[in-house]
Amino acid sequence: MPTSTNDSPPNSVPSARRKTVIASGLLCGALALIVTFTSRRAFFSPMAIVIVAAIGAAAVLLQLRLRNRKTGAAVQPPLLLNLLGIACALGTLFADRFSVRPQLALALAFAAIGCFAVSSAMILHGFRKQRMRSK
Repeated sequence: MPTSTNDSPPNSVPSARRKTVIASGLLCGALALIVTFTSRRAFFSPMAIVIVAAIGAAAVLLQLRLRNRKTGAAVQPPLLLNLLGIACALGTLFADRFSVRPQLALALAFAAIGCFAVSSAMILHGFRKQRMRSK
């Protein structure tokens, strides 16, 4: 009978995986709290959509940080795209204070969401490429 080269028991969960699951659970809990304690009317605001997108981007960046600790080859986040997303999100946040037209505030919100989505997709694609190289 062939023996396994892995010394750990088959039912053990690696520490990095456990941290990822805990962090994902905490972020899901944060989203659940936001949805639970927010009125229905507030979800028609562009800012609410930006906040949910930012939480999703934070989840991907946290996953990136935990995964980069585990592996030697690091996936680099698209820094300029993330900065552009943050700038657009801040523009959306302060649109009322600076008397920005509602159409421009909505465009800034969609630009922030787009930046966070593309950045997250690029990071997840890098994860997939790493996994395919290791197999």
